[in-house]
Amino acid sequence: MNKLPNIFVGIFLIFGSAWLGLVNYPLKNLGNLQPVPDEATGGVLPPTVSGLAFAGHKVYAANGCVECHSQQVRFAPLTTDIDKELGKRQTVARDYLREKTALPGILRVGQDLSNYGARAGEDINAIHRHLYEPRSVNPWSNMPSYCFLYNVVKIQGQPSNVAVTGLTGPCAPKPGYEVVPTEKAKALVAYLLSLNQSYPLPESPVATAK
Repeated sequence: MNKLPNIFVGIFLIFGSAWLGLVNYPLKNLGNLQPVPDEATGGVLPPTVSGLAFAGHKVYAANGCVECHSQQVRFAPLTTDIDKELGKRQTVARDYLREKTALPGILRVGQDLSNYGARAGEDINAIHRHLYEPRSVNPWSNMPSYCFLYNVVKIQGQPSNVAVTGLTGPCAPKPGYEVVPTEKAKALVAYLLSLNQSYPLPESPVATAK
């Protein structure tokens, strides 16, 4: 009996189902996602980000931050992410609409950054200090230093109003010198502060307090 037609039918079904699952379904269900109205502010969700934060996204990606940090609060019944206060709700596809390349990550060598902007507060200097020399903030940190995003320059007249302060030990600049963030460092900090998924979405409402 000639089994060749059956083989061709089997191959067609395999590739057809793969196309439906990997191409057609995402295109119809994810490719058409749009921002939703924000009734509280009259804007849209996810909110737009600044040009500086958009540039910082590129710095984040270029320096491999995604290798150690995730940006996704995982499915509540299967994880304790919300109980750990990593976020108020599960991360969904719509949260990445503002990013040209989504960077959800899969490892958590460092903390999850989905809602870093909501946790970090307004102390920009502390974030720069952590990026410049993580162990000056947490002695046990295994995060690499991103000191190459900063310039150590001689103070000319008055110290710079954006110089990183509070550096101690080996990472502290010599007397008469200061550590000044480059534009890439400023952009990276702006991007980190823009990471905030505390808003509700139709498919992922904010979890109610227990």
